[in-house]
Amino acid sequence: MDFNVKRLAADAGTFLSRAVQFTEEKLGQAEKTELDAHLENLLVRAENTKQWTERIMKQTEVLLQPNPNVRLEEFVYEKLEKKAPTRMNNHELLGQSMIESGNEFGPGTAYGNALIKCGETEKQIGGAERELIQSAAINFLTPFRNFLEGDFKTILKERKLLQVKRLDLDAAKTRLKKARMTDARAAAEQELRMTQSEFDRQAEITRLLLEGVSSTHAHHLRCLNDFVEAQTTYYAQCYQYMVDLQKQLGSFPSSFSNNNQSSVSGGASISVPTIPVSASLPSVSAGRDSSTASGGFNELRSSNGSRKARVLYDYDAASSSELSLLADEVIIVSSVPGMDSDWLMGERGTQKGKVPITYLELLN
Repeated sequence: MDFNVKRLAADAGTFLSRAVQFTEEKLGQAEKTELDAHLENLLVRAENTKQWTERIMKQTEVLLQPNPNVRLEEFVYEKLEKKAPTRMNNHELLGQSMIESGNEFGPGTAYGNALIKCGETEKQIGGAERELIQSAAINFLTPFRNFLEGDFKTILKERKLLQVKRLDLDAAKTRLKKARMTDARAAAEQELRMTQSEFDRQAEITRLLLEGVSSTHAHHLRCLNDFVEAQTTYYAQCYQYMVDLQKQLGSFPSSFSNNNQSSVSGGASISVPTIPVSASLPSVSAGRDSSTASGGFNELRSSNGSRKARVLYDYDAASSSELSLLADEVIIVSSVPGMDSDWLMGERGTQKGKVPITYLELLN
């Protein structure tokens, strides 16, 4: 019992000593040990890393889920460690409405059939969006969150402890200055050596943790590459879905009468615009310039020769006239007179078929 009382009294005395030292520093009545410049820079970098990580996470979450109510619901379910209910996203809801309306108007009619085709494509895009969100959550947001809730909290804890050790050190320095008697000075000098040793040890621990932020940056760089790759895959899928839909819509009758204007011969023509080659997705290969790539394809068409090309993404043939592709394989491509400008003829051994140029990178 006496030991506990003494321990409490010692703790109270230490706390009071720190409080006095802190107050006097604020009032300019006591000296303060400054951290070395390298440690200060590491502390600033860690704080900046924390702030920007939080900001990037927040904006990424807004990008992936614009609805704040849904984000709040997902946050609550996550804290309760429960799975959020599955709901259709906006593309899937639009697709469902289009399919239902197309069935209502009649799948045998041009308009009804077009609505159903559009609805199916919107649902495909919705599925691709789900894959993007899942990939981003696992490979991008989770590592960022782990840093904030793990490594950075450890840094904060050790930084706070370093501040405590620094106050103890400066309080010991103050007591040594005020000591007059020989015994008092000897005790103060011993206390100063002990607090200096504890401060140096804690400063080294804190420095090692702060230098680990460099590894965090390297890890986050890999996560960023994964996020870019997921976005590239998503936009490539969406682009291909819409190109395929455009071709399907182009086969439907495009002449309808306009009830609000006087009819003209053949009715008002509704044309489906063709996506130009220059609007295709940029290559993921570093340093590839779109104008250079377009020029290479134009040169190939004008020469009527053949070139080797590397496949950028997997592609599943939509018909027997097309050739399925695997990412990173090399095939032979050539131009065929009269072929659509968005396509080339591809050859892989004895296999031959049309391939989309947006999936290719010409090789020298």
